[in-house]
Amino acid sequence: MNMAKRAVHSTLEDAINLGPAPPGNLAIPIFSHGTMVTELYTPEGSDPQTPHSRDEIYIVAKGSGQFFDGQETLEIKEGSFIFVPAGTEYRFLNFTVGFSVWVVFYGPEGGES
Repeated sequence: MNMAKRAVHSTLEDAINLGPAPPGNLAIPIFSHGTMVTELYTPEGSDPQTPHSRDEIYIVAKGSGQFFDGQETLEIKEGSFIFVPAGTEYRFLNFTVGFSVWVVFYGPEGGES
């Protein structure tokens, strides 16, 4: 991951080709700049994530499924945008084979106020 001094572009295929995720991480690191870290998350079978310490955004790049936000289950598909505040319990459910989401972590530990 590099700090940028100019625009950066990545396709889904480019990101997948950087994989697999490194040991200790569930997603493939793609890019970082300041407090922002972008990764590609491609769970297989089930989503073992636990709450994160920073705010995060997910954008569904491929596939469909459901998203449990700690209270309700929502249908998601390609193009869906999901914001998850720091410390929130959530997970992806019943997703299709090849399901992929861009995930963007940003801001301070504990989330923005």
